[in-house]
Amino acid sequence: MSEHLITAPDGRVPGQATPAIVVGTPSQPGWSVGLDVGGTKVLGVIVDPAGAVRHEVRATTVRGVDGVVGGGVAAVHELAALAGVGVDDLAGIGIGLPGVVDPHDGTVEHAVNLGIVDRVALGGLVAERLGAHLPVQVENDLNMAALGAAHLADEAVTDLAFLALGTGVAAGLLLDGRLRRGATGAAGEIGHLPLVVGGRACKCGQAGCIEQYASGTAIDAAWPGPHTRPAPLELFDAAAGGDAHAIEVRDQFAWAVSSAVRILVLTCDVQHVVIGGGVSGVGQPLLDAVRAALSAEAQASPFLASMGLATRVSLAPLGAPVGAVGAALAGRSAREGAV
Repeated sequence: MSEHLITAPDGRVPGQATPAIVVGTPSQPGWSVGLDVGGTKVLGVIVDPAGAVRHEVRATTVRGVDGVVGGGVAAVHELAALAGVGVDDLAGIGIGLPGVVDPHDGTVEHAVNLGIVDRVALGGLVAERLGAHLPVQVENDLNMAALGAAHLADEAVTDLAFLALGTGVAAGLLLDGRLRRGATGAAGEIGHLPLVVGGRACKCGQAGCIEQYASGTAIDAAWPGPHTRPAPLELFDAAAGGDAHAIEVRDQFAWAVSSAVRILVLTCDVQHVVIGGGVSGVGQPLLDAVRAALSAEAQASPFLASMGLATRVSLAPLGAPVGAVGAALAGRSAREGAV
């Protein structure tokens, strides 16, 4: 595991209302807990002062404010006990979750998959329930995943996009060592960029969005069941076996993902695009297909060839708790008023 950690500056990024998280040397070294809260499960880790994950726990998500807070508090206590560390001795706690998050005040709203609609001070509620004077940093789950992916990389990384392919498509952005959230927190919502003119209707109200072609949901629609395994795995296996229709569906999917990669690189010039999310469980065949699509496009464009797009793409480490690791490091770096 990389020794490179994240920490916080004393101020905020000029022009941004939200606090900044940057890559650098830890200002508050110590044990920290990170929670990745999803619609079905809570994944928690405790990270030691060297930045290594020492223990990991999983639990079923309980929807609603009380359920999410209670589940988070229970996970913190369990992880601290496993590490033999008092909750009061933790350097901080980080929580990554889907929804509209204000990382400055720890509030969350419209986290519909968690049963949270109205604005709630989640970070404050967790700290209150723990009864400890701990910084609790709340952040969008993809931003936490970007931090975790940078930390787990084999080299020091300051420019990275974490491209999540799941029910939808979105990205977390780490630019020049800082999270880029955007003016309204919508940075990285590339799933709702139209890709196909007059294409499939999207729930966002547009048509032809990337999400309709590059998500797990898109594979489910194009390669319907019944399935004995996840649809992406069955699709790629069928394509590898020579099924003509599977090859067609796989190649269209790979083209859509490669389009998302191209957009991320051409807009932000990130050095690394790390593919994660449920579909990334396909593994090397997915990466090979996306790289092949990028290489094919580069053959027709000297400009794209000069960008080396295919070499910038990788997969998130299989089974690694990327989001929880990022949350733990963010929690460590949390300070009152600045992150």
